[in-house]
Amino acid sequence: MAKEEEKVVSSGPLQGIRVLDLTNVLAGPYCSYQLSLFGAEIIKVEIPNSGDLARQLGADSQLNAELLGASFLAQNAGKKSIELDLKDQDNRQTMVRLLETSDVVLENFRPGVMDRLGFGWERLKEINPRIIYCAISGFGQTGPMRSRPAYDQIIQGLSGMMSVTGSGDVTPLRAGFPVCDTVGGLVAAMAISAALAGRAKSGVGHFLDISMLEASASAMGWAVSNYLITGETPSPMGNDNATAAPSGTFSTGNGLVNIAANKQEQFETLCRLIGREELITDPRFKERDSRKTNRDELNAEISLGLSSKEASEWEVILSDAGVPAARVLTVPQMVELDQLAYREFFTEVPFPEHPERRLRVSGNGVMIDGMPLKASGPPPILGEHTKEILESLD
Repeated sequence: MAKEEEKVVSSGPLQGIRVLDLTNVLAGPYCSYQLSLFGAEIIKVEIPNSGDLARQLGADSQLNAELLGASFLAQNAGKKSIELDLKDQDNRQTMVRLLETSDVVLENFRPGVMDRLGFGWERLKEINPRIIYCAISGFGQTGPMRSRPAYDQIIQGLSGMMSVTGSGDVTPLRAGFPVCDTVGGLVAAMAISAALAGRAKSGVGHFLDISMLEASASAMGWAVSNYLITGETPSPMGNDNATAAPSGTFSTGNGLVNIAANKQEQFETLCRLIGREELITDPRFKERDSRKTNRDELNAEISLGLSSKEASEWEVILSDAGVPAARVLTVPQMVELDQLAYREFFTEVPFPEHPERRLRVSGNGVMIDGMPLKASGPPPILGEHTKEILESLD
């Protein structure tokens, strides 16, 4: 249940920051959406007549035809849209005027495209010495792979993510959502925020070169660090956790539950609650390392004990006793969680071009002074703010 009094951040810490967003599809738009939630003004510079490719991507073909694809709607709420052809001389002059009044320019073209358009880093510094230029690409602006095209799946494969996802008989396996695009966008948003903080002291801008491959490798955590430090090659383990046992997904009397009894006291509490206290002193499971060695046998014993109740019951019983546990939910179940409603994670905004509908969009999990960050308005129709923005430059 939501709180009785709705709390909304009226002006975030990036209020007054103008971002020129030249990006398409996901990593870049996801980055600028995060900045928008923190209060930045996002001016989305789009190709005339077609705009961001994400406008044509999504499960509803009618919305795609209207250039309001679900992929676009999901991460462009609260932004403004202007149509500019950067190959046109007059439009290029408009771009220069926009750059003069902006704090950040964000793009996810292949390396070299901005230079060919006449808006590379050296030129941007001439136009506005305080500008922060953030370029997101698959592999970064330098190196032997810099010019290769890249989408999320390409990076998932190259980063090693797919090699550690799945189980022994089903691997390599792609993650079920575009994790590399998302991580790349988050790293870019973090870098831009840091650069803005630095500029407040130095007064000068920065060139930020974001590599999705490197950001993804960094996000893999122990899968990479275990190899670098110990030489151990990680392998896919399905739903099990390589660092502890019992820690994974278990069957119950009805439904699946994730349990992470990573500490000794959590393991012992789990055994008592499921009526299998004898497992605590079983030589196969008594010690942390022996539990990992005998993981399959332990998982079978734990599942047997869990068969007496359904997943929703075990989630409460175990969590209340200090054992991390939760049901395995579908996306439709997740979005209706009381926890998310209480914290007002989702926001309803007007559905562009469809006044009879409302659009539900995500926040980013951040509260400021107890108030959730929310989209300030609906996603823009292509070119919706062109006149407004041009008039503001006069």
